[in-house]
Amino acid sequence: MTPEMIMSIARETLLTAMLLAAPPLGIGLLVGLVISIFQAVTQVQEQTLTFVPKIFAILLSLLIFGPWMLKVLNNFAVNILSNLNNIIS
Repeated sequence: MTPEMIMSIARETLLTAMLLAAPPLGIGLLVGLVISIFQAVTQVQEQTLTFVPKIFAILLSLLIFGPWMLKVLNNFAVNILSNLNNIIS
């Protein structure tokens, strides 16, 4: 296994992890920003107002993007496992 192959696998792994984490994190960020602006405008400082909508938004994003995320993860796993012979030797 060459250093170039290790770096390629590491790069692909990090890219896959970022792709899988981006939709829930991005939607959670947007919902949190909207709620924070709402709280600043109305001066309502209820703690549960921040967490409950973000949890629902992240769960909804996982339902929407779940099939795509599963396909990306499946392609990554198939790629790694199909090249296992080359990786080990």
